[in-house]
Amino acid sequence: MENNILNKKTCGWLNLNTEEKNKIFDFCDGYIKFLNECKTERETSQFIINKLESNGFKNINNIDKLNASDKVYMSNRGKSVYAAVIGSKSMADGINLVGAHIDSPRLDLKPNPLYEDAKLALFKTHYYGGIKKYQWTTIPLAIHGVVVKPDGTKVEIVIGEDDNDPIFTITDILPHLAGEQYEKKIGKAIEGEDLNILIGSIPNEEDKIKESIMNLINEKYEINEIDFYSSELEVVPAFKARHLGFDKSMVAAYGQDDRVCSYAALEALLKASASDKTMVAIFSDKEEIGSVGNTGMCSDMFDLFINEILNKKKENTPGALNKTYCNSIMLSADVGAGVDPNYQSASEKNNASYIGYGVELNKYTGSRGKSGASDANAEFVAKVRNIFESNNVKYQVSELGKVDLGGGGTIAYILANKGMDVIDCGVPVISMHSPYEVTSKYDIYSAYEAYKAFFEEK
Repeated sequence: MENNILNKKTCGWLNLNTEEKNKIFDFCDGYIKFLNECKTERETSQFIINKLESNGFKNINNIDKLNASDKVYMSNRGKSVYAAVIGSKSMADGINLVGAHIDSPRLDLKPNPLYEDAKLALFKTHYYGGIKKYQWTTIPLAIHGVVVKPDGTKVEIVIGEDDNDPIFTITDILPHLAGEQYEKKIGKAIEGEDLNILIGSIPNEEDKIKESIMNLINEKYEINEIDFYSSELEVVPAFKARHLGFDKSMVAAYGQDDRVCSYAALEALLKASASDKTMVAIFSDKEEIGSVGNTGMCSDMFDLFINEILNKKKENTPGALNKTYCNSIMLSADVGAGVDPNYQSASEKNNASYIGYGVELNKYTGSRGKSGASDANAEFVAKVRNIFESNNVKYQVSELGKVDLGGGGTIAYILANKGMDVIDCGVPVISMHSPYEVTSKYDIYSAYEAYKAFFEEK
């Protein structure tokens, strides 16, 4: 008889047959394509909406009444999306919710970005989210985003992705002259104000490079320098998402935090069998800077979406929103830290996640003494374990590094504050928040299976 007393942690790739491996690889082919199309929250939102609509979802603002099995979504200013498949039970009985975020660390152009110095043209940037600044120098960069004119005309810009496009870069000092830089701590070696994008070098006839580059921008996009005031232009790595390793078992790409969980959640919602309970997916913005603003989860926009469902199901009685939340369960679909073989000392290995060992659960995040954490209760953790084990979903339970070494947060606490049972559940990542993050295809598919099983929970 097999002894099940001990918790045996094994690699997920072991004992898979060819059909199971092919299913994982096929799923991740779609994921890689998604990553190459979606490098900003706006692009990801539009991808999600297109996918929802092609699968029968309708804009909730265009519907007067909702019945069981109806599929609806709401777009929040083109930068976050909420989607639902309506169940037969009352909303007050609770909903099954999976919530991810679609923004990623990056560089944003400042409102007055264009300047010239040392006979070159450059853009000034302001970094967004937690980055190691030195990682963003001397790599190919692309610019994505929109410029909106006072009359409402919107100019969409993507430059640096096509093989025929130019790319941009941030320069760094050569080793021969880097004596002073070597004396600085790594966090100060590249300052935030030094993350300036090199964009051109040919001056006009009056030897003015800034004006020369602005003329080129005006010719191509019909915008003037003042139009940068009302723009959202994001600088992202121009790298393509690629298969990683001789065995192609991993994915290397920018923006996997948290588009890996977003993609898995979207596919799970589309493939999940109809449940008695309403299934809801969140694809939120601004998580990397605290979920603030009207497109972040701290806003009331998600409440509006749920209230609209209640209204159109004719269930919006006094207290219905609170009852819905307090009886709901949620997976906060966000990534965790996989053990890095080069930096193993940052992990407490008994409570760390390994890539290729399945989706990871984080009972709590926060920092130091669990500050800022949403700490899932034991009863709910047991319920999630039962869902996963009943559906043969391979999972691991971990923390984000050693105690007092660091910490992090997700949108979990925001929904927990509304009364839901919530636990973080996502894909372990190596090199998180870098321009080229690493994940295991096995874990990506495990996340999809986990979210699908959770959606279908009765």
